[in-house]
Amino acid sequence: MTTPETEAQPRETPPDAVARNLAQAPPLAIVRGAPLLKLPEDLYIPPDALEVFLDAFEGPLDLLLYLIRKQNLDILDIPIAQITNQYMEYVELMQELRLELAAEYLVMAAMLCEIKSRMLLPRPSTAEEEHADPRAELVRRLMEYERFKQAAQDLDALPREGRDSFPVAAELSAEHIRRIPPTVELGEVLAALRDVMRRADLFTSHRVERESLSLRERMSRVLALVQRGGFVPFEALFDVTEGRAGVVVSFLAILELVKAATLELVQSESYASIHVRLRAAEQ
Repeated sequence: MTTPETEAQPRETPPDAVARNLAQAPPLAIVRGAPLLKLPEDLYIPPDALEVFLDAFEGPLDLLLYLIRKQNLDILDIPIAQITNQYMEYVELMQELRLELAAEYLVMAAMLCEIKSRMLLPRPSTAEEEHADPRAELVRRLMEYERFKQAAQDLDALPREGRDSFPVAAELSAEHIRRIPPTVELGEVLAALRDVMRRADLFTSHRVERESLSLRERMSRVLALVQRGGFVPFEALFDVTEGRAGVVVSFLAILELVKAATLELVQSESYASIHVRLRAAEQ
């Protein structure tokens, strides 16, 4: 029985009720600031728009090895029935998500089913025939795959240039290049001595007289000349008025000081003038 109050209330039509429910529900998306409450009728989603990539396993052997290690099973005594059931569940999941990924696993699934059926069949009781374990080939492939996988992981853990380390190169400015003068050759020193000797011949006198020339005294004189600072020309260390004997003693004094690492012979370039200076430790 209806009362006057119920008759006075207007009834909601089904379109009005649907609109009210949509207004109360949260929007599916916000498109350009406007809420999207329902999907467009002409919306088309291609089958490949949403894909789930199962990249946890690199192949059928990797999946089998994962199932065995996860349950701590003995790889030499695999429970084929249990592993086959779990493997087929994974293949069915792959078929639901992405069919093309399941194709390469079907061969392994067929092999597992064959091994399972061979193990269920009764074996002949004759002792003459030796029947190999149907799982032997699968176990061999699994162990070989595990060795190669471990070797690949060990190689990937090694330091790699471009990933763990990066080469560094530094360029020196041309303003800071240190120019090392060429080495003074003995032949050039002798040529300079020959020039000094030639000039000394011009002051040779015919007076025969014995002179006592001290090598140590001449070394002290050479050091006194060089200690004034800077570079001293090689010819400036000789007094040509002393004749050949004085030049020879001065040359021997220079050689002794060079041998003792007290003096240093410097030449700016090949066939250039030779200069003498004190070594850095002596300055």
